[in-house]
Amino acid sequence: MTDTPIRLLCLPYAGAGASFYRPWTALAGEGLEIVPLQLPGRERLIDDEPYRNVSAAVDGLMDQLAPDGGRFALFGHSLGAILAYELAHRLVESPGVEVVHLFASGSPEPADGRDRHATGLSDDEFLDRVAEFAGYRHPALDDPEMRDMILPTLRADVEMHESYTPGTDRPLDAPLTVVRGEDDDLVTYDDAEAWTKVAGRDFEHVEVPGGHMYLVDAAPALVRLIASTVL
Repeated sequence: MTDTPIRLLCLPYAGAGASFYRPWTALAGEGLEIVPLQLPGRERLIDDEPYRNVSAAVDGLMDQLAPDGGRFALFGHSLGAILAYELAHRLVESPGVEVVHLFASGSPEPADGRDRHATGLSDDEFLDRVAEFAGYRHPALDDPEMRDMILPTLRADVEMHESYTPGTDRPLDAPLTVVRGEDDDLVTYDDAEAWTKVAGRDFEHVEVPGGHMYLVDAAPALVRLIASTVL
């Protein structure tokens, strides 16, 4: 390990904000800096228009990072895995930047979109479909005031995910680890394994206990996995 810390860029799943990853800082230990990236339409950016296009979102994330060199790893779950993948491609082309690893969690490989969509459904049908996809429903969605606040951004995130097509067909020039909850009913083992199609360097597929939203309760083990891989 060099003296230069690795910055772990953390990309949120649909509807989530940067705060989800902030507790990881206390878990990371020496040599790994947790960098939660914030998308508009949530938390401190609640009044900003959310993205509906992955390419535009990655443009915004690159502006937010303004990388002028350094060592980066990336982690993203579900929608965040797609954002992390596209962002990794941008970073490997940036002068002085080393992408040491991409961790793609809870997602089929980039070109494989899901057959059933939630975009365009009524509010109740949309939330039921999203809960069905995730196997998880955030308690805030049961509060009418919070639901009205969250719903527009959640809709935008889901639209962004469901309309996504890969920005490149080039293999990613960085090591890639795919993480999947072994009881995930949304992303199958074969879905996760198919990330080999875009891997240009070392590839590993890790199965962990839990369903699609395993990471809600598995932060310590997940951060240990990331740290032991990159440090």
